[in-house]
Amino acid sequence: MAEQSTADRASRKGRTGVVTSDKMEKTVTVSLVRRYAHPVYGKQVTRTKKVKARNEKDAKVGDTVRIMETRPLAKTVCWRVTEIVLKAK
Repeated sequence: MAEQSTADRASRKGRTGVVTSDKMEKTVTVSLVRRYAHPVYGKQVTRTKKVKARNEKDAKVGDTVRIMETRPLAKTVCWRVTEIVLKAK
């Protein structure tokens, strides 16, 4: 049983983003930015997605954080903050 849970944990998605809001009690909003080349024109395109993550590491607005996918913790929360990579100034 322990081996299976370790394999499941390794298959979870992890992302790095910037905290844009910490007004909720246990949750922060994290902005995830991805860049890719346009399939036809080749120009770099930037897309931003906002996700809500459970904040147990006390992250504040402007912090760069690493988040990991988890089971649904609330209606809109399916991520949790695993570490604060860079504190805001």
